[in-house]
Amino acid sequence: MEKLRKIQAELKAPKNQRNNFGKYNYRSCEDILEAVKPLLDKYKCTLTISDEVREVCGVLFVEAMAFISDGKDSVHTKAQAGIDPNRKGMDIAQSFGSSSSYARKYCLNGLFLIDDTKDADSTNTHGKGAKSTEKSWLNKDTAEFKKVQTYLKGGGNISKVEEKYRISKEVKELLTK
Repeated sequence: MEKLRKIQAELKAPKNQRNNFGKYNYRSCEDILEAVKPLLDKYKCTLTISDEVREVCGVLFVEAMAFISDGKDSVHTKAQAGIDPNRKGMDIAQSFGSSSSYARKYCLNGLFLIDDTKDADSTNTHGKGAKSTEKSWLNKDTAEFKKVQTYLKGGGNISKVEEKYRISKEVKELLTK
């Protein structure tokens, strides 16, 4: 769709939100929607977003769908986000709402070709462990830990280790003693 291509080329969705705890800026679903609305009007297109809660093998998730249409052609994308109904500090409605917002944001990212690879939110695990695309944690008393210790004792550089592994403050202190 030519109109979608133009919207993708013109869309600027700045990271207007700040996570002070993680010390990074990010964009929300609302930021993307605010930035795209004038372009939808300019190119006479409509955008609709919906989501539904699904379950596969006992895992709850939200699947968001975004549809853009110019009245003749339409294109859609989907994205999913897991739901943790027992997430600390959230009631169940907040947990579902958070997952819905997250899925919708990444659905819009796919539709409008918004690249979040350098967005800290794309790698922030929010205390839930590493994603498969992230560096793995270097844990004490593992074979990897012992290899790193040997490497560092032989004159290796801790910054090279940090390029390969995520290292907690405690483990870093053990390595640099």
